[in-house]
Amino acid sequence: MRILLLVFLRCLMNPLAFPGFIRSARYLLPLMGALAWSAVMAQAQIQVPVVSAQVKAVGTGFELDGVVQPVKQSTISAQASGRIATLSVKAGDKVRAGQRLATIDDREAQTGVQRSQAQVAQAQADLRNAQANFNRTRDLQGKGFVSAAALDTADTQLKGALAARDQASAGAAQAALAQGFTRVTAPFDGWVLLTQAEAGDLASPGKPLLTLYAPLPLRAVVQVPVSRSALARAAGMAEVLVQNGGKDAWIRPIATSTVPTADPVSQTIEWRLELPAESAKVLLPGQQVRVRFTGGQAQRSTVPVSAILRRGELTAVYVASAKGFVLKAVRLGAAHGADGVEVLAGLAADDRVALDPIKAGIQGAQAAPLAPSAPAK
Repeated sequence: MRILLLVFLRCLMNPLAFPGFIRSARYLLPLMGALAWSAVMAQAQIQVPVVSAQVKAVGTGFELDGVVQPVKQSTISAQASGRIATLSVKAGDKVRAGQRLATIDDREAQTGVQRSQAQVAQAQADLRNAQANFNRTRDLQGKGFVSAAALDTADTQLKGALAARDQASAGAAQAALAQGFTRVTAPFDGWVLLTQAEAGDLASPGKPLLTLYAPLPLRAVVQVPVSRSALARAAGMAEVLVQNGGKDAWIRPIATSTVPTADPVSQTIEWRLELPAESAKVLLPGQQVRVRFTGGQAQRSTVPVSAILRRGELTAVYVASAKGFVLKAVRLGAAHGADGVEVLAGLAADDRVALDPIKAGIQGAQAAPLAPSAPAK
C-alpha cells in the first residue's frame, strides 16, 4: 500500500504520467487488496496454546553428570614372552569363558616341556636303580655279608632318588603350565571392548592385549564434590536418568556405595550406583547419564519441557503479552519429567508461556485461550 501511495504522489507531481497510472491501478489495486487480506488472515490464524507457570511440589536436591561402567571389566595381559602368533578376536566380538583369544609363539615353551620330560625319565630311571640297590643291600645285610653302614648308604641314595623324581615332576608341571600361558583365554562371558595389540607384536608379562567386559551388571559412576557430599548422604534417594524410546525416565539403583577416599586433585568422592538388569537394554558402557540426589519436596515454579527454547547458550520462553509474544531469558533448575522443568529466575507468577516456541516466534502470532492447568500438588 505504501508503494501505491508513493506512485500516486509522483503521478500528481507529473500530470503526464497520471493517465498511465490510472490504467495500471485498475489491475494493481485488486491484487494488492488480495495480498493484504491474505496477510491479515494468515496472522489471524496463528494461534499458539499457552499455559501459566505452575507451582508444584517437586523433589529437592541436585543433579550431576555420571558415566555408565560395567561392574566386571578386565584388561587381559600376557603371562609369557614371545611373538603374538594369532589374535582371534576384535573389538565388538562376543566371547565365552575359556574361549581362546590369542596365541603366543610357544616354540621355546615346547622345548622346555621336552627338556623337563627327559629329566623326569632320567629321575625315574635313577629311582629304579636306587630301589634295586637298596633291596639287594638289605638282603645282604640280613645274611651278614654287608654292614649296617652299607644299608644306610643305600637308603640315603633311595631317598635322594625319590626327591630327584619329585623335583623333575614339578619341573615338568611348571613347563606345561608355562606352555599354557602362551594360550590367552577369556576369564568370563562378555564382549571385547578394545584390542591393544596385533598379531606379530611382541608380548611380555603384564603388557595389555585387550579389554573385556561383561554386559551385566552395570553401574553409574558419579563424582560428587566434597562440598556436596553431606547433602548426597542426607538425600533419601538417588536416581539415574535413562532415555527409552525418546522418553526420559528416572530409575532407582539397586545398591549404592562410595569410595572412602577423595580425589586430591578434583576434590570429589566417587559414588557407584548399581543399576537394575533392565537398564542394560538402553544403556551402554561409557554412556553419559544424569544422576539426581533428592531428599524431600518443595514448592517450585515449573513449565512444560516443550515450552523451553534453546539457542546456543540462551535458554528462554515466549511469554504472552497484549501485542503477541515476548521472548524472556530464564534460568532453569532440575528437570522432573512429566512435572516439567524448574524455573529459578526470569518468570513472574502471572506469566503465560507458549507451549510451541517455534510458532510463537512468528510475527503476528497470538495466544490461544489459556489451556487448563493441573492443580498444584
